[in-house]
Amino acid sequence: MKEKYTFPPGFWIIWTTVALDLVGFGMVAPILGIYAKRFHAGGLAVGLLFAAFSLAQFICAPLLGRLSDRIGRKPVILISLFGTAIGSVVTGAANALWLLFLGRIIDGASGASVSVAQGAVTDVAEPKDRPHLLGMLGAAFGVGFVVGPALGGLASIVGTRVPFFLAGVIAFVNALVAIKRLPETRKPDRTGARPARDGRASRLWTFAIAGFLGIGAFSGFESTFSLFANRRFGLGEQGVSVVFVGIGVVLVLGQMRLMRPLVKRIGSLRALQYGLGLNGVGLALLAVSHHWIVLIAALFSLTIGQAMAQPNLTAVVAGRVPDHQRGEALGFQQGASAVGRVAGPALAGALYQHVGVSTPYLVGAVLSVVAIAVLAAPKQPALIVTDQPAH
Repeated sequence: MKEKYTFPPGFWIIWTTVALDLVGFGMVAPILGIYAKRFHAGGLAVGLLFAAFSLAQFICAPLLGRLSDRIGRKPVILISLFGTAIGSVVTGAANALWLLFLGRIIDGASGASVSVAQGAVTDVAEPKDRPHLLGMLGAAFGVGFVVGPALGGLASIVGTRVPFFLAGVIAFVNALVAIKRLPETRKPDRTGARPARDGRASRLWTFAIAGFLGIGAFSGFESTFSLFANRRFGLGEQGVSVVFVGIGVVLVLGQMRLMRPLVKRIGSLRALQYGLGLNGVGLALLAVSHHWIVLIAALFSLTIGQAMAQPNLTAVVAGRVPDHQRGEALGFQQGASAVGRVAGPALAGALYQHVGVSTPYLVGAVLSVVAIAVLAAPKQPALIVTDQPAH
């Protein structure tokens, strides 16, 4: 009889906190460009708005992660949630373009809630269960990005500023509930002594580069797919929306059901490499797809690959640093991914417009292969706690 898995105490509170935070983000992101037109923002200004968010996240996520290592996860998550509430309200109340930028910078600087929540999950999880639980936490992304845009679309019917105010209210209420219900998984250091830094943490650049390349390739696909699907397959906005809902559902199911048995069999590092490989295959297939069967195969490969890559990247990073550096390491990884989300769409858009329709996906496939090579090239430090399958 199959043994029933028991989730560690506090996991579902952490999961709900992240899911609600991402619902708010999912409400804002799809409509921000249209909203910015109220302030006479052109394509460059809209691109810079998204870049400002990611740049602020890149700078602040490692700092907030380090702070969570010293004072605990809960207060930093609360700081992030209240900051998100303020940033959303500033965005909704803006009457000038510079205020719109200020709101996005505040929101981006507050964007450590996900990486710190990942740190909280790794605090309460057994090493062998981390990829599975991080995959479950990744499923909160899918929930947020399915529910958020739908809720934002309904709110925009009432008024163009309403989605931003509603996102702020969701973040604020989420923070108030978290004050009482969110558990502290890492106790602050009461001695005042700063722990010695572990040399292995400096090798996280390997994973940061791999994550940057992988997320850059995938976000390049996300940003240009609507144009590609319209040109090659005649899909309109509704058709593309249905495709992305399908991707979200497969991503959630893959992360919830696939991670635990897969990692138990092959280990986190290999699962990460296989996931990047599937991303590369999916992008290459997408580049040559002219028939629906090839398109479906490409999207399925991409989605399963991403479901494998993201949680296992986090699990590998968490397993290669000591406890007192875990929050900083995950924040650094999130920052590198944030830069990938800026560079990937920018590169893909330029390639699509100036080189060719298929080029972003061919380049993305190459980037995925390079990411695998980066992981394989250096000798990896031994895991502090092994996540490899037993033989």
